[in-house]
Amino acid sequence: VEATSGNTGIAVAMVCAQKGYDCVICIAEPFSVERRKIMRMLGAKVIVTPKAGKGTGMVAKAEELCATHGWFLCSQFENEANPNYHAQTTGPEILKDFAGKRLDYFVTGYGTGGTFQGVGRVLKAARPDTKIVLLEPEAAQLLASGTKTERKPSGAPKASHPAFAAHPIQGWTPDFIPKILEDAQDLNLYDELVPIGGPESIATAKLLASQEGIFTGISGGGTMAGALKVAATAPKGSVILCMLADTSERYMTTPLYADIDADMNEEELEIAKSTPSFQLVPDKEPVLQM
Repeated sequence: VEATSGNTGIAVAMVCAQKGYDCVICIAEPFSVERRKIMRMLGAKVIVTPKAGKGTGMVAKAEELCATHGWFLCSQFENEANPNYHAQTTGPEILKDFAGKRLDYFVTGYGTGGTFQGVGRVLKAARPDTKIVLLEPEAAQLLASGTKTERKPSGAPKASHPAFAAHPIQGWTPDFIPKILEDAQDLNLYDELVPIGGPESIATAKLLASQEGIFTGISGGGTMAGALKVAATAPKGSVILCMLADTSERYMTTPLYADIDADMNEEELEIAKSTPSFQLVPDKEPVLQM
């Protein structure tokens, strides 16, 4: 069982399918429908929790189901295996790729804080001159508020964080500070904390797709927007690393695609009509002749 905005749930569902385990995922109502369908395609049972309950609601539901039925809870927000795996894999991969090369900045958002903590520990030990820039949504600046999350004995949140407000960067910043992220704070792993707006995250994701052929979601757009902010003030020649950890195909029912139409626009219709055959023009009979 896992409570998730989608990506970890997809991974858990995939592993459960391979191992033959039953899988139950709890996901809050606002997260994209694509995520639910992918997890169901992988054989998981997907329990959708009410929007008003936010992330703490989906976590509480997962805990309740496990307590009632004797099921295993993965606890991605508290489980030390999460950052430790990044410290064993993602961090060393970065060190290998940048061996003998400059690496001035590592820029990342946070969901559980697993990537940030695991990679941050490795970089601070091996490349202490690399500055780590942590991003969080402008509308939900939980870390910047200085207010801690109240916790249950398990480390899970007791209640929603007072600084939280809804934001479109799915996968970033639930309505509580995860225990893994708080532990990373205690290790002083980031050098700078930068707020990122929802609209600029969406706009950057669109630019990445249309100008670079990089097909990422809103969180990927937010990460790149943060990297661009760092680049705007960094010394000339600086080397900046960020990771885009999601695909745009999981966002088609979100604001990222709000102005992307399925039907042909005027420019496309003009191209279609520029040759005589196989035209599908609104309010006209289809043209099929060669």
